[in-house]
Amino acid sequence: MSKTQRPEPKPGVMDIDAYVPGKSAAPAGVKLYKLSSNENPLGASPAAMDAVRKLADKMEFYPDGSSARLREAIAAAHGLNPANIVCSNGSDEIIGLLAQTYLRPGDEAIYTRHGFLVYRNYIQAAGAVPVVAEENAERADIDAVIALVTPKTRVVFLANPNNPTGTYVPFEEVRRLHAALPENVLLVLDAAYAEYVRRNDYEAGIELVAGNQNVVMTRTFSKVHGLGGIRIGWAYAPAHIIDAMNRMRGPFNVNAAAIEAGVAAMGDRTHVERSVAHNNHWLAWTTAELEKLGLRVTPSVGNFILMHFDGSSTTAEKADAHLTAKGLILRRVSGYGFANALRMTIGTEEANRGVVAALKDLLGK
Repeated sequence: MSKTQRPEPKPGVMDIDAYVPGKSAAPAGVKLYKLSSNENPLGASPAAMDAVRKLADKMEFYPDGSSARLREAIAAAHGLNPANIVCSNGSDEIIGLLAQTYLRPGDEAIYTRHGFLVYRNYIQAAGAVPVVAEENAERADIDAVIALVTPKTRVVFLANPNNPTGTYVPFEEVRRLHAALPENVLLVLDAAYAEYVRRNDYEAGIELVAGNQNVVMTRTFSKVHGLGGIRIGWAYAPAHIIDAMNRMRGPFNVNAAAIEAGVAAMGDRTHVERSVAHNNHWLAWTTAELEKLGLRVTPSVGNFILMHFDGSSTTAEKADAHLTAKGLILRRVSGYGFANALRMTIGTEEANRGVVAALKDLLGK
């Protein structure tokens, strides 16, 4: 069959760069330390694990299509109305739903230079035009975003904190951005790493959503809750946006194991606090140790750091190969515009010390 006789994707689909996840394999015979996907080194809540085990003899039943118990658990933990919450198969599904729901061919959607790569993918998949706002010192520049708003703008995506830089925007700046947007432009606040942030001038976006009709906050269970493999995301949004997303999402988009694990995880504050405390300690320690080696580290409030090899005696490519040989798997971030940098998830004590020791050896320090 010739190319002209076979089904072809709609225009723009083949222009999308497929998302490439972090590596997850070490050389044969070498212990694996996976530090490429910002996973929780303490794992999932014991309560969440137990909840999934108890589901093993009920797998023939469909899950609750509305994820009611999960929405109620989230609402109770954050003081929200469950009717203003929608749950999803990871928070990236929410981003895709919003793009498909609110972007038409020819519309424009803005995101920042080093923002999450799936923003561009979902914008393109909707037939819309991705518009990139430059950053300042690897942090979102609100003035640059505002300057790009046109009558064609329909959505602004802002990751706060941002991945892979780990930087954040103080909430007064977020409010200033919102105030500058027309009422028909949707502001999407991607707060996947919100639980890790310990800054007095940071907010995830709950109050801004509650007081407006054009703001959505997205969250995930994949990071601090350690449930990346289960895939749970959620959004808090005005009722009219929740209604639209519920019409667009799949009828059983959150599986039964995810619902049970999410309910249990949301109730385990001890696990969250242990995870945040571990991250606070080792984020500071690892940053300081890498800077002693002469590497520049972008200041991070997440559970990962971005280390730069410009001006060092090696390159990110060589460092990545050296670390991989020792089973220390970090993330190349060339696709984000950082050709000579690596992103490292804050891992266990053994993993963090292992990375520092391996780089010390490589750099001759």
